[in-house]
Amino acid sequence: MSVETTGHTVTRAPWARSAAEVADELGVDPQVGLSADEVLRRRAAAGPNDLPAERTRSLAGSIGAQLRDTFVLVLLAAAVLTAATGDLSDCAVILLVVLVNTVVGVAQERRAIGAIAALRAASAPAVRVLRDGHQQRVPTTDLVPGDVLVLAEGDVVGADARLIEAFALQVDEAILTGESQPSDRDTAPTGSPDEEVAVGDRTSMVHAGTLVTHGSGTAVVVATGTRTCMGGIASLLHDQGAPPTPLQRRLAVLGRRLAAAVVAACALVVAIGLVQGSDWRLMTVAGVSLAVAAIPEALPAVVALALAGAARRMAARGAIVRSLPAAEALGSVTVLAVDKTGTLTTGRIACTAVWTPDGGEWEFPDSGPAQAPEGVRAVLRAVALCSDAAPGTTGTEGAILTAAERAGIDVEQVRRDWPRTDVVPFDAVRRSMTTRHRGPDGQPYEVVKGAPEVLAQIDPARAGADVVAAWAEGGRRVLAVAAGQPGALQLLGLVGLTDPARPDAPATIAAIRDAGIRPIMITGDHPGTAAAVAREVGIEARLAPDTERGLRTVYARTDPGGKLDIVRAWQGAGEVVAMTGDGVNDAPALRAADIGVAMGRRGTEVAKSAADVVLTDDSLLTMVAAVEEGRRVFDNIRRFVRYAVAGGLAELLLMLVGPLLGFALPLLPGQILWVNLVTHGLPGVAIGSEGAEPDVLRRPPRDPATGVLDGRLVRQIAVLGGIVAVCCLALAVWARAAGLPWQTMVFVTLAVSQLGIALATRSDVRPAWRVPVSANRPLYAAVAVSLAGLAAAVWLPGLADLLGTEPLGVRELMISLGVAAVPAVAALGVLAVRRAR
Repeated sequence: MSVETTGHTVTRAPWARSAAEVADELGVDPQVGLSADEVLRRRAAAGPNDLPAERTRSLAGSIGAQLRDTFVLVLLAAAVLTAATGDLSDCAVILLVVLVNTVVGVAQERRAIGAIAALRAASAPAVRVLRDGHQQRVPTTDLVPGDVLVLAEGDVVGADARLIEAFALQVDEAILTGESQPSDRDTAPTGSPDEEVAVGDRTSMVHAGTLVTHGSGTAVVVATGTRTCMGGIASLLHDQGAPPTPLQRRLAVLGRRLAAAVVAACALVVAIGLVQGSDWRLMTVAGVSLAVAAIPEALPAVVALALAGAARRMAARGAIVRSLPAAEALGSVTVLAVDKTGTLTTGRIACTAVWTPDGGEWEFPDSGPAQAPEGVRAVLRAVALCSDAAPGTTGTEGAILTAAERAGIDVEQVRRDWPRTDVVPFDAVRRSMTTRHRGPDGQPYEVVKGAPEVLAQIDPARAGADVVAAWAEGGRRVLAVAAGQPGALQLLGLVGLTDPARPDAPATIAAIRDAGIRPIMITGDHPGTAAAVAREVGIEARLAPDTERGLRTVYARTDPGGKLDIVRAWQGAGEVVAMTGDGVNDAPALRAADIGVAMGRRGTEVAKSAADVVLTDDSLLTMVAAVEEGRRVFDNIRRFVRYAVAGGLAELLLMLVGPLLGFALPLLPGQILWVNLVTHGLPGVAIGSEGAEPDVLRRPPRDPATGVLDGRLVRQIAVLGGIVAVCCLALAVWARAAGLPWQTMVFVTLAVSQLGIALATRSDVRPAWRVPVSANRPLYAAVAVSLAGLAAAVWLPGLADLLGTEPLGVRELMISLGVAAVPAVAALGVLAVRRAR
């Protein structure tokens, strides 16, 4: 490994050399870090600490991809065919349709690419570094060789680095080595500088992208960006595109099935025309045009834009979606497992009471200095020693240190008088932390803090079990503290902490219930504390499992493995589970859940990396908003499928039944393609932006196994497509008998009736006139543009000649528009009947 910097180079394996030697070679003091000016110089030389991004398709690539689309290739083949037969007008129409479709498709793709890039930037991780002697949090991309990383449990390592200090440090390197178990790390050199050592065996190193699962430490960065081990792997994947989402795969299957049915129907149209003596070249082009028009080829683009749009809106509301499938899958969640602290509670923890075996319970005053008894001060001094927090920080330890300072204890002086010699960091399974110190008299001193039931084993006679039960019943968190000579510890006392429920928690839980989602609470706290908080926020406090499925609504004293088991148990019961979490111990369950949700403010980088969604404001109300967006996406996809397939069915029926009524070719190939252009282009995309239904959060979650095209939607498509076809055929029969330009009237009626259906079916639960225009302004703009394009096809001389249309008079136009309104009115009636039922 060789790292180029501004005059500093690591020329030999850093894992095999001492940390001091590596730091010296990189020109950095591990106690001070780099200066701001030096960081800028090194960044200019080494470049950003970034991996090769997934290659974004260029504008030319987007255009080429559109032109390679199967349907476009079919159209181009049809253009060649028409040109070869001398039908230059139809050839020009086909090429015009290809041009417009390509422009629209490229614009849609560029929008989606921009939205996804913005989301990736928003979810980029951050790291802690030591610069100019002070710790600061910076984006991972800002790291440079020589930076001093400050590592703690829950961090994602930002670059390859040589360890300087390591305290019970463990790292999950599965992303590099495939090893599922975390591996220990220390500062001792590994191997010889002249031999290559496998990544997993470099125990004195931490590598970019790996996760700190336990302990703490510091390390000096020796490689960034593509020079890291992760960078080498990422370079191999640079040219691979992202796979389609599960929803897109399901819709692709639907598209293929629809295409097969449409092609068969079009072949029948061609056969009927040939039997009736129509020109084979004209019928072939008509069959190809009809196939292209009847297949909802815009469906993948609509889905991609709907997902990207939902992800963008979620980000604006405080939910960063790290994978697009999660945007839609949120709508299927049936169980939401939430952590207590900071999610249902404020997270603003305060130390309110201390109990000692000799002095009993002592309450802190609401504010100001606290004249605490010596026994209470002894408990607070012990916690100051058995803590990694600094005074003034938040969280449990920070709250106790604040209380200690209120009691007149100089925390920093206590730590100087009793220097730490060893530490066993807090472990969620042991539920305790142990520190060892050298006392002022030189004698060893040990402090343990943790769950009361764990420390009660140290000194059962002084455990204060009744105090623990009473405090927990009142919603207090309880921490026990023991100290003394190693092997002769005594319980010093209990610390009571309050973490009030968030003011919006009861309303949020009610909203979750209204959405048909079952809230359950998982916490490591005492069962009494868990039950008290659950009752306060409105979660049924059922700690015991039910008799049917062995499932609970409140889980207390849960370890990391227990959280994973809970998620799998609910999934095994057929539920779709979303889980919120913020710590390292939440990561396995976040990965296992159908939707993992990490907290953005207090969440560890490990939790964020394991999650599908990151809540930037740590609020469950944001989660409710994300569920709303997920359901909105699925509703809009169904709405587009209904609209597009009903229009395609109408065109097929018109072309199939028309010859039986004496119309050899009800519409010319160019007219078919133009109808498809003005109805399925911009309006189809705009349908994907429709606002959420007012009942979207008052209905049960949809079954994720349910396809887009269910029986109800099929019936609606059949009714709408059939009505449009009947209206067009009836108009054709009447207009021909009356000597009117029947083909142009049918052309106008077919297009306008589909646009009318798009407006009439904006909502399944409200009449169209009660749906505000503001909920989907792009749809009205798209319809206006489409109507302009339709008018141009009828009255613009050059275009009308190409399409074979005739100018309509006021009477013919009014008749066509009147007939075109019938399907929209029928659609309103169909939806009204459904609402009544």
